[in-house]
Amino acid sequence: MTNCHTSRRSSVGDASTRTPQQGGRIPDDVLLDAARTCIIERGPRATTLTGIARIAGVSRMTIYRRFPDVGTALTALLTREFGALLADITTRVHSGHARDRLVHATLDAVRALSGHPLLRTVLRTDPEVLMPYVADRLGATQQQAESFIAEFVAAGNADGSIRASCEAAQTRTVLLIAQSFTLSLQPATVDIDATTLLSELESTLQGALRPERSTT
Repeated sequence: MTNCHTSRRSSVGDASTRTPQQGGRIPDDVLLDAARTCIIERGPRATTLTGIARIAGVSRMTIYRRFPDVGTALTALLTREFGALLADITTRVHSGHARDRLVHATLDAVRALSGHPLLRTVLRTDPEVLMPYVADRLGATQQQAESFIAEFVAAGNADGSIRASCEAAQTRTVLLIAQSFTLSLQPATVDIDATTLLSELESTLQGALRPERSTT
């Protein structure tokens, strides 16, 4: 296993072998790739800025100027990774009315996010890192997800496939349901088949969002 405190090798891309251009700014992705390696291997609390710098092949001050602590780097990394994932899902969900697209996109996001190695590592090693975003405030990643959901909700209210109501409340409700499934899907499927459980999620979302007089 790569030692993030002593080795400059990276298991993600080739972050450790990139040679920065003289006088040029190190791209954030190089630093975040190194942070991803360290966090997945050691967990957030065992990761250090020095370890990230060694993996990235840069000075500690280069990291510090961009990310003053590991928590800041983790937040930026989560935003990058999950933002890219949600963007990819959006390009693949394009058939049917808006309610169907929202439900299918939500299911795809829950599957992908719950199995993401970065989130799995955080939940396994340092789940308390996520508690502020569950109990105190919505983080940048949750706000990204909410924007993702809100577009479908607005489209569904416009095409009549989602029942008329407060769009902000509908969006927040879908976010909270999806968040619960994402964070708990692994332990929740120890004794229940994941496909069966996600089928119930699909039925729940369809039933909650379907206009009262609609049968589709």
